[in-house]
Amino acid sequence: MPNVVVGLILAALGLTGLVNWWWSFQEILRGLFPLAMLTVGVLAMTAGFRKIPLADAGVALAELSPLERMFRKEDWWAVWLGLTLVLFALGTYTTHGEFLKALSVNPGGLKWREFGQLTQHFADNMGLYVLQYGMWSLFFGVATRVMGIRFWDFLSGFTFLYVLSVIIFAVGGWAKAAQFNLEPPLVALIVGLVLANTVRIPDWLDSAFRVEFFVKFGIVLLGATFPITLVMTAGPVAIGQATFISLLGCLTIYFTATRWFGLDRRLAAVISVGGSVCGVSATMAIAAAVGATKDHIYASVTLVVGWALVMILFLPFVSQALGLHPGVAGAWIGTSEFADAAGFAAAASYGKMAGNEDAALKSFTLMKVIGRDLWIGIWAMVWALVATTMWEKKDGDTVRSRIDPGEIWRRFPKFVFGFFVASLIVTIATSGYSPEEIKSTVKPALLDPIGALRGWAFIFCFLSIGLTTRFRDLHAVNRGTFSAFSIGVIINVIAGFILSVYVFGDYWARI
Repeated sequence: MPNVVVGLILAALGLTGLVNWWWSFQEILRGLFPLAMLTVGVLAMTAGFRKIPLADAGVALAELSPLERMFRKEDWWAVWLGLTLVLFALGTYTTHGEFLKALSVNPGGLKWREFGQLTQHFADNMGLYVLQYGMWSLFFGVATRVMGIRFWDFLSGFTFLYVLSVIIFAVGGWAKAAQFNLEPPLVALIVGLVLANTVRIPDWLDSAFRVEFFVKFGIVLLGATFPITLVMTAGPVAIGQATFISLLGCLTIYFTATRWFGLDRRLAAVISVGGSVCGVSATMAIAAAVGATKDHIYASVTLVVGWALVMILFLPFVSQALGLHPGVAGAWIGTSEFADAAGFAAAASYGKMAGNEDAALKSFTLMKVIGRDLWIGIWAMVWALVATTMWEKKDGDTVRSRIDPGEIWRRFPKFVFGFFVASLIVTIATSGYSPEEIKSTVKPALLDPIGALRGWAFIFCFLSIGLTTRFRDLHAVNRGTFSAFSIGVIINVIAGFILSVYVFGDYWARI
């Protein structure tokens, strides 16, 4: 009986307190709800990842389900991680915009004149850099672990990469950096090249130098700062110009290689698409489609890397000498460069030189990512058709790839899909703001921090390009292969200049 009495009293007091302090109870529930969701989400992901065979577990891709195979592809990881960051930014910028700004901290905009200013910046923001490093490590570490890289190996290499990136941003933040053309993209590339070719870098660090992964992730973030309306209106021009360049470059290299220099048709097909569409990615896609040999792949990759490095240095400084508008220069670079990462480095460098990086990156993205990259799947399908219906019958060869309508989707760069989705999400989420509110509220609280995080991804990428380019490892290429590829490169550069400056110059200048 006493227990019942005590129970009734406590229940009454509890009910009274709940009614009187209902607002406090609501606050507790509000605080516990996201915590519970976060906990359940982490547990669900952990359980899910445990069921996915890791890439180093010896399970072949063919044995996995379609969904499990997606977790092995860095294209899809770039999409998922990029969209996760975009959704997080959208969910927090109106109430906790300062946190997003803090998360994107870097010394690039400091304009320091004395070394003491730089050290004070790091002393004041050390906690933010530690938080940022932890975020990047977790983001990229989980993805690369599922793709087969041991987490601690990646973390060791990424720590090295992150520290170098901070130093490069600090160099770019020097007040006189622009005077000496010390733009972070160029500095990152040069520092990486010097280190890779003068210092013995341990092989275990290479696991963190994920050139393609970083640039694809950055492209998805770029989509968040790219209005979908601009994609819809500018897309037809970019695709039209890209189609012309893709056809001109590909056919020029192929017929020059086969008719003038008598090269193997499969080698000619590989270098023709590698030099006219998308570098290494296109090389691998076409090699699989036509049954090319490893020597063909090595030759194409060597030419792509060599010419990409030349144009990273050549195009920005020629654009500067000619005084090109950043939008026009970005389109020219997007028409001339055949590697996304190298092209972004060149466009970002000239954009910073000209004081309008945004215009250079937008026109480059429209021209290269939305325009030319779409041709990877198309050319893979075309060359597979040619190889299986014409070459195989003549030579009696067994080409590994067969005609499959799904080939275009499989070869389609999924990060382009992520770019479109990110652009659409942010455009819809901010559609209720006036142009003045976009400029005063949305841009500083949402778009600029996402742009700064994208800048980190690109610097990781540009550094990785340099750090993985060891000239001693490049394969020798015969004169005919080099000449055919180089002729295509030169024609692309000239045709791209004419189209970007004279035919569509006014259009690109308005981007």
